[in-house]
Amino acid sequence: MKAVVHQELGTADVLSVTELPVPEPAAGEVRIRIAVSGVNPTDWKSRSGAYGGGEIPLSVPNQDGAGVVDAIGPGVTGLAAGDRVWVTLAAYERPASGTAQEYTVVPAQRVFPLPAGASFELGASTGIPAITAHRALTVGEDLPSRLAPGVFDGRTILVAGGAGAVGHAAVQLARWAGATVITTVSGEAKASYARAAGAQHVVNYRDEDAAEQIRAIAPDGVDLIVEVAAGRNSELDLAVLKPRGTIAIYANDGDTPFAVDVRQNMGLNARYQFVLLYTVGWDKLTAAAEDINAAIAAGALPVGDAAGLPLVEFTLDQTDDAHRAVESGAVGKVLVKVADL
Repeated sequence: MKAVVHQELGTADVLSVTELPVPEPAAGEVRIRIAVSGVNPTDWKSRSGAYGGGEIPLSVPNQDGAGVVDAIGPGVTGLAAGDRVWVTLAAYERPASGTAQEYTVVPAQRVFPLPAGASFELGASTGIPAITAHRALTVGEDLPSRLAPGVFDGRTILVAGGAGAVGHAAVQLARWAGATVITTVSGEAKASYARAAGAQHVVNYRDEDAAEQIRAIAPDGVDLIVEVAAGRNSELDLAVLKPRGTIAIYANDGDTPFAVDVRQNMGLNARYQFVLLYTVGWDKLTAAAEDINAAIAAGALPVGDAAGLPLVEFTLDQTDDAHRAVESGAVGKVLVKVADL
């Protein structure tokens, strides 16, 4: 089978295409024939050595993907050959199991059915972005821990960076759950994507009166903030958060130092929750996937231009260029087309 590999850390130039044996699933594992591989920031950061250096084993990049179950190992239940599925965290603690290859073998708990009618492109766009968004939306002290229609009725959610992949999923999931959604963006081009995703209100965070604009929509403050740039947005967040509100931080885009104003946070009884899927636990990941699949089945998580998340597609041979696109901040969801299934 054809696979993209690297055996050293560095720029996208370390990626190369080679031939590997088709792997066999062991007990509790599933082999998937990959149709589409999704590329996330965590993928290029892992490849570059941002999470640590040193020698590495033969590695295949990309954590997310979608395809068809090709074989199952002993002890696997609930999945069968021929099932259309999406997979996430494929390469976590399994360097050779990334989705940038024609077949991959992963533990069955990382594999979820792809609802009828959903494309492989949607499946490959789901994983890390949607589960991160789900986690961020469900960590509030006074908010539900699961998402479903109506559970956010009467709530106001602020999504920072509503044009990004996680922000896009957070807007869609919050709307599906009944929230009033405000999002902040840097300009009109990204505002159009956020509106297409379903945000009822869009504010340019660069406006001097951004906090006043948000407070005009939510006079009592917002219930929860899904935050992509904790340092840059800290002052704005505290200006619009309601007492006992939560700020869920999944990134710090721009690398502006994040400093906590103790007195102001105490006054708000604010809660901060940091979000990283690798250590959140599979019980949380599985619950999130169930809710996300319900949203997909309801048509609430579309992707593509009309839904506010353009798809930027590459071939398997162009996986290095796909990584460069994500690393350079491409707007939309970067995908690698592996096979026509």
